[in-house]
Amino acid sequence: MKPIAEIPEAEAARIRYVLTDIDDTITNGGKLPAEAYSAMWKLHELGYRVIPVTGRSCGWCDLIAREWPAHAVVGENGAVVYYLDETGHLQVFTHPSVASPEVHGKLQAVREACLKAVPGCRVAKDQFSRMYDLAIDFAEEEPVLPLSAAEEIRAVCESMGAHAKVSSIHVNAWFGNYDKLTMTELFLREVLHETDFLHDVIFFGDSPNDEPMFAHFPVTCGVANIRPFADRMAHLPAYVAPLEGGFGFAAAVDVLLRKAGRACTGRFFAFCAFAPCLWKP
Repeated sequence: MKPIAEIPEAEAARIRYVLTDIDDTITNGGKLPAEAYSAMWKLHELGYRVIPVTGRSCGWCDLIAREWPAHAVVGENGAVVYYLDETGHLQVFTHPSVASPEVHGKLQAVREACLKAVPGCRVAKDQFSRMYDLAIDFAEEEPVLPLSAAEEIRAVCESMGAHAKVSSIHVNAWFGNYDKLTMTELFLREVLHETDFLHDVIFFGDSPNDEPMFAHFPVTCGVANIRPFADRMAHLPAYVAPLEGGFGFAAAVDVLLRKAGRACTGRFFAFCAFAPCLWKP
């Protein structure tokens, strides 16, 4: 992983889509800092299409699509995309391989097996608004369990035929042939009618469930807190931000815009001109 400051100007100038994980990528300690949210608004005002790509639930996606400066949001690790159409109406694009309603019985069995096998783990508090996956919490709420516990949970899920990915806070399990990458590409092609976008995307992430995106897209950036996961991942991001979480995301966005020769305009001109620098290259 190279420092994001080393991204070439030509590479930065091609970017049109900014895709980003949410938890611990644009957040710090479970909170979305003003710097990260302002960075998203800067990108939005400059014409970039910002698309969060997350393991968070459909309930989260509904709010994000409506209220954040986001063009769309990929949720539940690729099961769905929520977006506003040209008339401002909320639309939901569902991956064609999402499992049928009877999958809930299989997920219930996975849930019980995980809770029995790994003491201290629990069902995520946002499970009530999930439609297609199961989220087992190992680090969002207390007690915080080690990564070894997350790997145990993942192994239980996979032993029961589910797909499973470890994030910085949850282990997500689902039945269906999709992940963050396959759904992102499908949405870009089928809904946004993009055909040649591989080098027009930058993806930000922080953990193993972002690995398909790191492996596929040439321009990717991890925030600094990805380092504890590095020995558990076969594919690391091309670049790394100097800071953790949302502060690292904001710093990397500043680098991206500077290298791309893009200036801040509109409501964020004052922020860009006068706010203290988070990071100096």
